[in-house]
Amino acid sequence: MTKKINLFANLKSDFSSGLVVFLVALPLCLGIALASGAPLFSGIISGVVGGIVVGFLSKSHLSVSGPAAGLTAIVLTAITDLGAFNIFLTAVALAGVIQLILGFIKAGSISNYFPTNVIEGMLAGIGVIIILKQIPHAFGYDPDFEGDEAFFQSDGQNTFTELFQVFNHVQLGSILITLVSLAILILWNKVEFLKKIKLIPPALVAVIVSIILNEFFIQSNSNFAVLKEHLVSLPVPTSLEEFKNIIVTPDFYALSSSKVWIVGITIAVVASIETLLCIEAADRMDVQKRYTDTNVELKAQGIGNILSSLLGGLPMTSVVVRTTANNTAGAKSKMSSIIHGVLLLISVLSIPTILNKIPLATLAAVLLMIGYKLANPKTVKHFWEKGKYQFIPFMATLLAVVFTDLLKGVALGMIISIIFVLKGNMQRAYKFRKEKYHDGDVIHIDLAQEVSFLNKAAIKSTLASIPENSKVEINATDTVYIAHDVLDLIKEFKKVTSKKVNIKVKLVGFKKAYGLVETGEEEKHVFVEQKIKI
Repeated sequence: MTKKINLFANLKSDFSSGLVVFLVALPLCLGIALASGAPLFSGIISGVVGGIVVGFLSKSHLSVSGPAAGLTAIVLTAITDLGAFNIFLTAVALAGVIQLILGFIKAGSISNYFPTNVIEGMLAGIGVIIILKQIPHAFGYDPDFEGDEAFFQSDGQNTFTELFQVFNHVQLGSILITLVSLAILILWNKVEFLKKIKLIPPALVAVIVSIILNEFFIQSNSNFAVLKEHLVSLPVPTSLEEFKNIIVTPDFYALSSSKVWIVGITIAVVASIETLLCIEAADRMDVQKRYTDTNVELKAQGIGNILSSLLGGLPMTSVVVRTTANNTAGAKSKMSSIIHGVLLLISVLSIPTILNKIPLATLAAVLLMIGYKLANPKTVKHFWEKGKYQFIPFMATLLAVVFTDLLKGVALGMIISIIFVLKGNMQRAYKFRKEKYHDGDVIHIDLAQEVSFLNKAAIKSTLASIPENSKVEINATDTVYIAHDVLDLIKEFKKVTSKKVNIKVKLVGFKKAYGLVETGEEEKHVFVEQKIKI
C-alpha cells in the first residue's frame, strides 16, 4: 500500500524555498520565451503549469519544471518553419501525448543506465555555465537573454568573448547591487541569529534590498541608478482584452502536416531525455535519498505539455537550475514547486509593476551562488580521488556541457563511460591462472558473476590465444548469468575449434539448460550441478 504524502507537512520550509525558486524562475521564463521567438507570457504559462500541474502529479520531491533553455533552438526553428505560433502549439500538444505513451510503456527506466559520474559532470558543467553566463549580468551587461546555456550566443558572442565585452559596459550600480546581494546571501547562513529566520529566504531579502537601494539611486539622480534595460521586463497588460490575447490555442487541423509530427516527436524525445537526466540529478541531491518513479514523471510531463499548449505555453522539462535552487533553499517536498507556480501566477496578474523593479544584477547574485553549489571544487576533487575511470568521464561531460550543450555533453560522457566499461570487462570478466597438473599445464578460465555481450570480445580473444595440445577448464560455478551469444561462443569452441587443435575442454558449473553439457557418460565428469538463479 502506497503511503499517502501530506503536502502541508513541511509548509514552512517549502514556502520559503518556493519563494526562492519563483525569483529564479521569473526572469528565466521570460528570457527563454524571448530567445525562442515566442510571446513572453508563453514562458510564464509554461512555468505556472510546470510548477502547479507537473509539481502535483510528479513523484519527485525536489524537481521543478518549466521552459528549458535546452529546447530554445528547437522552438525557435520550429516556430519559423511551421509559420505560426498556434501551429507550433499543436506540435507541443503532440509531444505531450507521446510523453504520456512513453510513461505507460515504462521508457523512464532508461534513466537507470545513466552513470553517476556523467550525471555529476553534467551538474558541474551547468554550474560552470551559470557562473560564466551570470558574470556579465552582475556587471550590468545584459545583451544575452537570461537562461541561455549555449556556448555560441544569439548576439554573436560566445560564453568567453562575452566576458571580455563586460569591460566596455560596466554599470557601477549593478556591481554595487551584486555585491550587496552576495553579502546578504553569504552572511545569512553565517550569522547565528539570521540562520534562525527560516521563513524569509535570503534571496527574497536580497531582492527587496536591491529594489529599495535602486529606487533611492533613481530618486536622488545618482550615477549608480540601474536603468530600465537592466531590470526585469515583464509585459504589463492594461486591459482585459490584452489578457485575453495572451491565451493562444493550438490549431489541431495542422496535425495533417508531417512537419508538425516531426517537431512533436523531436520535442518529446529531447524533453524526455532532459527530464530524466534532471530527475536523476534531483534524486542525487536529495539528502533523504528518496527515489522518483521516472515513468510517472514522463506521464506528468506529458500532461503538463498538453495543458501548456492548450493555454499558449512553451514546452517544458524538469530544469536543473530551478531544481538546484529548490534544493539549496531547503525544500522538503514537491509543495515547494507547487508554491513557486502559484506565486508566478499571482505575481504576473497582480504585481507586474513591482516585479519590473527587480535589478537583473541581484538575480545574477542568486544564480552565482547556485552555480557555485553545482560546480563546487570538492566534487572535482572527489572524482579525481576515485581514479581515471571515474574522473575522465566526469571531466569530459563537464567540459562538453560547457562548450556544446547538455545533451551532447552527456552523450560524450556516456560514450567514454561505455568504452571504459568495455575495457574493464576485458580485464575483469574472466581470470587466468596456470597450475601444474599431473599430466601437464592446465589453463583455468573463471567466468565472472555476470557475463554479458560486453564480455564476448574478451572471451573470444582468450579462447583464440590458447595454445594447441592444451587442457582448459572453464569455470562457471560463481556465474549467475551468461548471455546467449557468449554461450554460443563457448559451445562452438568446445565442439568444433578445440577438436581441430587438440585442446581438451572441461566445463565446470554450467547448467544443463545452457546446452553445453551432454548426457553421455564421458561428459558426466565435467558437470557440477549448481542451483543458479538467472
